[in-house]
Amino acid sequence: MKRVIMLLSCGVLFYTTSCKEEKKEVEEQIKLVATSPLQKDTTITKEYVAQVHSYQRIELRALEKGYLEKIFVDEGQHVSQGQTMFQIKPTIYQAELKKSQAEAHYVQMEYQNTKKLADKNIVSSSELALAQAKYDKANADVSLAQTHLQFTTVKAPFSGIMDHFQGRLGSLVDEGDLLTTLSDNSKMWVYYNVPEAEYLAYKEHAKASDKAAHVKLRMANNEVFDQTGIVQTIEADFNNETGNIAFRATFPNPDGLLRNGETGSVLMTVPLKGALIIPQKATFEVLEKKYVFVVDKDNVVHQREVGIASEMPDLYIINSGIKATDRILLEGLRKVKDGDKIRYDFKAPQTVISHLKVYSE
Repeated sequence: MKRVIMLLSCGVLFYTTSCKEEKKEVEEQIKLVATSPLQKDTTITKEYVAQVHSYQRIELRALEKGYLEKIFVDEGQHVSQGQTMFQIKPTIYQAELKKSQAEAHYVQMEYQNTKKLADKNIVSSSELALAQAKYDKANADVSLAQTHLQFTTVKAPFSGIMDHFQGRLGSLVDEGDLLTTLSDNSKMWVYYNVPEAEYLAYKEHAKASDKAAHVKLRMANNEVFDQTGIVQTIEADFNNETGNIAFRATFPNPDGLLRNGETGSVLMTVPLKGALIIPQKATFEVLEKKYVFVVDKDNVVHQREVGIASEMPDLYIINSGIKATDRILLEGLRKVKDGDKIRYDFKAPQTVISHLKVYSE
């Protein structure tokens, strides 16, 4: 009986060993494809949420109290610099001007009479000086009344587009009341926030190239604006809560397509030195983390997590997990598991990437 059991055990052991060897042989017969990361200087396009603002945008307010007598423009209309926009009823200010002019004329006559008497030494020089002071004050009152009268007419300080009216025809407005808003959209200021690390890379590249950075704007309809912007201003301080700093790019707006308050995304080219580039198809995902199979010197594959610095069509730029000298599995990722020994053909990374849809020079 023991002899039978021993024979059966040997048979099972032989069968199991034979199956493992056969499986191992089958696995080694499958020939896969491997490559290495491509290390090179390149550029990537970063996208930042942006807000669009008019180059000039001001509130037009009433400078005098009165009834809104006339409105010469319409909402959304383009107005030219110096064009009359609103007229506040000027009757009171016209009356004040006439009154001050009459008083100035009366004081002028007094001054002229006093001067004649002073020339004949009939009155003292101090009386003449007092008459002169009264005359100067009367002239100043005339100028003030003229200014108040001019303030009843509101003119465009620059060319731009009208916003909606805050006051209606015939309504009573007080000094300082908002009438409308005027925007100069001939060029636009686009603001976006950049993280500290990318700001430092930008400054290093800007110092080396000695040229202002050019950016593009993706609008809300996902179309790219047909004008190129120039980064002209960076704010003084970082936001301690977000770790970002605000950039401002200026875009020409010849057709007036962009308006104040629009949103979009700024597309900025960022240089990367010695970037590690791998095809996206060389990775797989587990619980929202990216992995590759690294092939060791014994042709055994090991699963390894990688960090994605940036994503381009068909390509990933890696910032952690692998080195430029590592060999990674390119094809057949679903046919192996961690610890499998494989046979593979090696393809140079330049050849692999050049056959993809996008090849970053």
